[in-house]
Amino acid sequence: MAGQISFWVWVQNHTQKQNWKTQLHSNRTRVIFCGTIRTCTFVHVPYVTKMHASQDANDMDHVLSTTLYFHFKNNSLHSGRIPLQPFVYKMNFKNVNVPKVPGGGIAALLKVGIIGGLAVYGAANSLYNVEGGHRAIVFNRIVGVKDKVYPEGTHVMVPWFERPVIYDVRARPHLVESTSGSRDLQMVKIGLRVLTRPLPDQLPTIYRTLGENYNERVLPSIIHETLKAVVAQYNASQLITQRETVSREIRKILTERASHFNIALDDVSITSLSFGKEFTAAIEAKQVAAQEAERAKFVVEKAEQDKRSAVIRAQGEAKSAQLIGQAIANNPAFITLRKIEAAREIAQTIANSANKVYLNSDDLLLNLQEFNLEPSGKR
Repeated sequence: MAGQISFWVWVQNHTQKQNWKTQLHSNRTRVIFCGTIRTCTFVHVPYVTKMHASQDANDMDHVLSTTLYFHFKNNSLHSGRIPLQPFVYKMNFKNVNVPKVPGGGIAALLKVGIIGGLAVYGAANSLYNVEGGHRAIVFNRIVGVKDKVYPEGTHVMVPWFERPVIYDVRARPHLVESTSGSRDLQMVKIGLRVLTRPLPDQLPTIYRTLGENYNERVLPSIIHETLKAVVAQYNASQLITQRETVSREIRKILTERASHFNIALDDVSITSLSFGKEFTAAIEAKQVAAQEAERAKFVVEKAEQDKRSAVIRAQGEAKSAQLIGQAIANNPAFITLRKIEAAREIAQTIANSANKVYLNSDDLLLNLQEFNLEPSGKR
């Protein structure tokens, strides 16, 4: 049996005809046997470490008693009875513990350890989970990408030969800004928000053609191209006043373009719209002028209304004066009646005031005894 074994051994010195013990540098002697143990005549020991008589034949799994030759390759011995140079020395080995090869205890333990390790590795790498809102496809090292799409849950695969590729199939927002020229040659910076998701049943095709980062490869290019094509059809002012129409047209074109790459668009909306400084200043000046015109129009209309109000008020005063004159001509006591009403208002005001004021009754028009209230025909 050829192989490499380790053992404790009793060494008998045939030159000195006496038993002795020697120690080298480590725990055990590593010996390489050639051919069959009982017929081998030379043993090559590359590095000898320790030899110590410690065990009886009853403790051995297998007993070997024969005469062998050792060739020491270094000066590792430090006993005074053995020369310190390379040599060939005759020794008698007794009670050598030779493990059974194959099928020994160490080999069986090693076999169990390897099988157990492979089992643990296979169990740990044969299961994978697909979270909510995700789908998975499997890449096989032999056949490539499989056409089956795996839903949410736990699934089984062959370790090393297969690996899962998991996609998020929920709608995700993408913000893109692009600078384009309008039909009237105004530079417009437009911001767009797009909600996209991959088509679940087309995930194998997406992986073959675009890979896992399909969004970064497809969306920026088609969005920029679509924005430039749509914005060029409108004037700058129309982009402001017809914002919803522009957004619908952009969504229509983007949906059609994205469908060629198996990507669905759930929503498209314009988030920002800005122009150059000169155009912005012109728009502001136009708005200011329009406000000034509206203000002037209001002033004119107000003056016209004031004029009409003055005419109406003058006409009313003239009519009132005419009626008062007629009333005085018909009855001179009309003036006395108006004086009484005025005096009553003055007295009411003074009575409600916190300050007390003393006035002459002549000034309050209360000297009514001097007025003759009888009609002129009865005098």
